[in-house]
Parts: sequence; structure tokens; C-alpha cells
Amino acid sequence: MSADTPPKRPLNHSDAVDDDGGAPAKWKVVGPGLVVAATGVGAADMVATLVAGSRYGYALLWAVILGVILKIILVEGAGRFTLATGLTIFEGWRSLGKWTTWYFGPYIMIWGFIYGATAMSSAALPLAAVFPVLPLTAWAVLMGLAGFVMVWFGRYATFEKITAVLVGLMFITVVGLAVIAVPNIPAMFAGLVPMIPEGGVFYTLALAGGVGGTITLAAYGYWLREKGWYTPKWMRVMRIDNSMAYVMTGIFVVAMLIVGAEVVRSAGVSLSSGDAGLLDLYDVLKVEYGDVVGTGFLIGFWAASFSSIIGVWNGVSLMFADFWGNIRGKESGHPDTRIGGKYFRFYVLWLTFPPMILFQLGQPIGLILVYGVLGSLFMPFLAVTLLGLLNGRRIPKQWANKLHTNLALGFTALLFIALGIQQLWDNIAKVL
Repeated sequence: MSADTPPKRPLNHSDAVDDDGGAPAKWKVVGPGLVVAATGVGAADMVATLVAGSRYGYALLWAVILGVILKIILVEGAGRFTLATGLTIFEGWRSLGKWTTWYFGPYIMIWGFIYGATAMSSAALPLAAVFPVLPLTAWAVLMGLAGFVMVWFGRYATFEKITAVLVGLMFITVVGLAVIAVPNIPAMFAGLVPMIPEGGVFYTLALAGGVGGTITLAAYGYWLREKGWYTPKWMRVMRIDNSMAYVMTGIFVVAMLIVGAEVVRSAGVSLSSGDAGLLDLYDVLKVEYGDVVGTGFLIGFWAASFSSIIGVWNGVSLMFADFWGNIRGKESGHPDTRIGGKYFRFYVLWLTFPPMILFQLGQPIGLILVYGVLGSLFMPFLAVTLLGLLNGRRIPKQWANKLHTNLALGFTALLFIALGIQQLWDNIAKVL
């Protein structure tokens, strides 16, 4: 398929009937939006927000809100393309040229191998802190196996309900902690005025562009399909679903900023880089508020990390299954490419077991560098390709981008390109 050839659109897709037999589209609180938002917020995002709050107080609150808006724009674009055309995001990418396949294929394999180990270790950290009867590596293996079993044997509806429970735990613990910390309301209002504090460019970019997911944003269309939302009648519901989910993500991230500004800053401690920074906060909370609050925070930390495990194990496996099915000449939606299909299950295995080797090998510098390079380029890739997919012949005219959506998506693409270059430079600098 050439770069200027639009993908084949299902005949009369706008007249197709969903699994519900044509009943009116109704929004429910728990939906694909909540899944994609919960999956995107992990331990690394929590640490970045805490550090930003401890260094700059509420000065970057505006960047958090901007980040929520950008993610709403990106995920809405991915969902709109799927509902308007009946095609998956990968089918859309293929219509833009072979370069998208050559990029996405190596990326999803390398990303999955490294991310699998990272996610399992992240979810294991709070358990190892509370229950030191097992070493961190053993807890990491158990977390990977738990995610594997839930996704391998579970259906989408079950996975969605488990995610909702984990989101509830995240909210009760982290937002509750922010309330206990007593936020400075006047300072928060002042933080709504856009400004970049001295030395705060990296954290501004990270909060605006890095909180709330990377590759999992593109999985939204696949979760729409698993939910049974196939056609344009779900467009309004999809937009509500996406917006409300990321508003909840925004509240969660603001809560972490409050904790950073009020707890970490006042304690005068420096958090470690990476997931271990959350254990530093755990120590501070025990001193300031007691063991109950400290342990409660670790529960929220675990819920955020484990929701990312099952979200990636499910959503990115669907993306790989669609990619590999297309490469093998099978249409998107073929049983082999759906939940429980052989391509889906292969990638679940890939995410779970090969990464366990890294627990013994440490972090191979070369592999980490390739992972960092590909990872820094994915969000610019998504933003730029959505501009191509949501304009012209690849999408019905009534669902194509308007001028304001093109401007918003163009700005988003530029921001992620800037952030990608920054991350790329940082990853190269680590091995020089």
C-alpha cells in the first residue's frame, strides 16, 4: 500500500450495527478511557511530579493541566479515526507508507522486552518494602505472573473492572494524602499562570508531555473495539469517556504535585531518581503522619504500578497482534489478533517471561539506549501520524480535523518532538 493510498474502508461503515443491536449509545463511568488513563500513569510519572512539586512548588501546575489537554487531544484523535473508519490505528499507519511498519515492528519488540522488566520491578517495590520476607526479584516475578494470569485467562470486561478497582485505590490513597497535606490554595491559583522557573525546562516538558502514557494511548482504539464500540454513533460517548478519564488523571497528578510541594519540600529531602524515589517518600510519610498513612501511600503506589502491568499486557498485546496479523495477511479483527488469539498470547508471553532475564543481567547499556531512543520518538510519531490520518481521504470528511483541531494537534506534535529530542539527548549522554 503506497503512502498516498487511503486504507480500504469497510463498506458503509457509518451504517454498521454494533454488538448492542443498534441501541442508543450511552456513556458509563468505567470504560476504555479509564483503562487507557490508568495504564498511562505509572511510578515514573509519580516520581517526576513529586520532584517537580518539591523543587518548584505549584509553579508548574499549569503544565499538568496542559498535559491533560494534550493527552485528551491525542487519544480523541486515535478514537475518532477508529470509530469513523472501522480501521485500527495500525491499518491507518500502513496507509502512510512502509516506514511506519519498519519503525513500529522493532519498537514494539524492544519496548516490550525492557518495559516488562521495568513494570514488574516497579509493582514489586512497594510489596518488598511492606513484606520484606521475599526479595525484590521474587516479588517482581510474582507481579509478572499475576498480570500474565489475569490477561491470559480474562476477558476485556473483567480486565476493565479490575482496572476500576485499582483506580479507586489510587484515588483514595493519593488524593486522600493530598488532602491531609493541606494544599496552599492561593499558591495553586498562582501556579495556573504559565511560566517556566529557572532550570525547570525539563520538568515543564515532562509534566506537559510525559504524564499519562506513551504507546498505550494508541491502544485506545483497540479497547473501543473490545468494548463493542465500533461505529460513529459512539463518537460523542467516546469523547466524554476520554475527557472524563483524563480529568481524573489530572486530579491524580495534581494530588502528587501537592504532596511534592507540601510534604517533600517541607521535609527538605531529595528523592532518588526512578521508582525508588517513592520509597523515599514512604519514609518521609511514616515520620510525618505515621505508619498507616505511609503504608496507605504504598498501596496507591502499587495500584498505579500494577494497573500499568495489566493495561500494557492487554492493550499493547492487542496492538502487536494486529501488527503481526496484518504482516501475515490477516485482516484486523481476525480471531488470531483478538484477546485470546495466538498472536495476542505470544506477546503476553513476550512481556512476561523473557524480561525476567534482565533481573539477573542488570541493565545492558546498549539495549537501554536503543529502548530510550525508540521511546523518545514514539509520541512524536503518534502525533505526526494522527495529523496524516485525520485529514484528507483517509477519513470521512465529516469526521476530519477542523482548523482548530489541526492547530491543537500540530502544537502537540511540536511539543512531543521537543520532548523527544530532550529525552534522546539524555539517553545518549548516559552512555557517553
